[in-house]
Amino acid sequence: MTRKQLLVTTLTLVLATPLAAQEHAEMAEMMHSVEYFGGGANFSEAVRVGNVLYLSGKLGTVPGEGLVEGGIIPETEQTLRNIADALERYGSSMDEVVKCTVFLADIADFRDMTQAYRNFFPNNRPARSAVAVGALVLDAAVEIECIATVSP
Repeated sequence: MTRKQLLVTTLTLVLATPLAAQEHAEMAEMMHSVEYFGGGANFSEAVRVGNVLYLSGKLGTVPGEGLVEGGIIPETEQTLRNIADALERYGSSMDEVVKCTVFLADIADFRDMTQAYRNFFPNNRPARSAVAVGALVLDAAVEIECIATVSP
């Protein structure tokens, strides 16, 4: 079995199997840190091409604690804080975001997600798409990926 097949199989099992609280925290920590996957990861947290930064999807996890509780609004806020932290690590910021894609476990959460999302982009609102998906890792309500510029 290739590393890619193993990772897909592992993530599929995670999606299909309810997790105990401790397992949830461990899985969240793994998903929060791409470094967990080591050199065999089939994705990068971010990829820079010229002055454009492509950031992989983020969840509303807190390192060592797992997915935040309280539903779509706290999850969206934590997800966007995680995005802001990652952008800063790569020399960008929320002001430089030009496009976001939002994945929702339930499209009924769209309005509440938008309410929380709006607060993170008070000046320059990026283009945005939002889609409903069957399920997200950790039974998350939301995952967001984005594209941002980086000063040369």
